[in-house]
Amino acid sequence: MTGEETPTDGPDTEIRSATVLPARRTDIELITDDHLTLVGELAEPLDRPARGTIVTLHPLPTAQGFMDSHVLKKAAARLPELADIAVLRFNFRSVSSPRGTSEGTFGEGVSEGFDLRAAVTDVVDRGLPTPWLVGWSFGTEVILKHALEHVDAGTVAGVVLLSPPLHRTTDDELARWAAVSVPVVALVPEHDDFLQPAEAARRFALAPNVRVVPVAGAKHLWVGERYVRVVLDAIADLVVPGSAPLPTDWPR
Repeated sequence: MTGEETPTDGPDTEIRSATVLPARRTDIELITDDHLTLVGELAEPLDRPARGTIVTLHPLPTAQGFMDSHVLKKAAARLPELADIAVLRFNFRSVSSPRGTSEGTFGEGVSEGFDLRAAVTDVVDRGLPTPWLVGWSFGTEVILKHALEHVDAGTVAGVVLLSPPLHRTTDDELARWAAVSVPVVALVPEHDDFLQPAEAARRFALAPNVRVVPVAGAKHLWVGERYVRVVLDAIADLVVPGSAPLPTDWPR
């Protein structure tokens, strides 16, 4: 299914939590190497080619994380129009959302490596710009465990880690990122429930190429439009340099 949304004429209005800007939105299915079907959505600029792509990896499924977790949903609602960025979101195996339910069972971050591979392959097959991976919480663990194969293959342009807990990521896995050839940026909330900036800097010292960016006032879930804008500005400026700060108003 493909949908298009366009603004109506009228005065500018503030972009708020529920704002959905114009994009070409397509329901997609990803097929993993272990033969599961995952559901997702691709949001692209409405009437022009994408200048960048992100693949989002959502928070912990057993803690209600899914492709519509709010920062990722807002990325898909805004970035295609505001920064010409295509946004691919999907549900990890076993996860449900209004889009549907992905097959399989929760893999504790291990078998989800197949899910990541299926998403990167889909972007490559569509001929979209080489994607950045944007993981949030559990999604960062999947990236740190499994994404180096894609970096080494040249099919990932960079990585953004939102609220990395580093619960499932071992020191050995972190150390493998020490000589990574693409930008890796970790946005770490000042008041994160699991990993705060000082400890993040200590853990990521094993991979000094990872840039740890503390975000004052923020918490693990990035609640509040102020913090959503911090995240989306950071993503946009990494993926399409010069595109941030993003507009905060839009024609109605």
